[in-house]
Amino acid sequence: MKNTHVSRAGRKAAMGSLAVVATAATLVGIAPSASATPTGCTATAIDSRNAESRCTGGTGEHRVIMRQRHFNPDVGEVDCVGPWVPVGSVSRVLCGVHQVVSVRVETR
Repeated sequence: MKNTHVSRAGRKAAMGSLAVVATAATLVGIAPSASATPTGCTATAIDSRNAESRCTGGTGEHRVIMRQRHFNPDVGEVDCVGPWVPVGSVSRVLCGVHQVVSVRVETR
């Protein structure tokens, strides 16, 4: 029969390791997910073709979205979407020459 006796020091080390792993797993389980919280965001239509968005605080990313009404009624409304950029940067978009319906900021 094999000797399966573990010393008191060995048990303490094993329990300590188990406690560290359990604590790390718990912290990972309750860690908040990465959530975007850009603040101070504005969206501006520069003219009928250009728009930009800016966010001055917080974390995460933002982008500008300009909605236009196409001159062809069968097409309807179209969205021109700028690139995702970090807070402190400017998201710009160049659209066609159509009537501007709205300009907004999207965040993540």
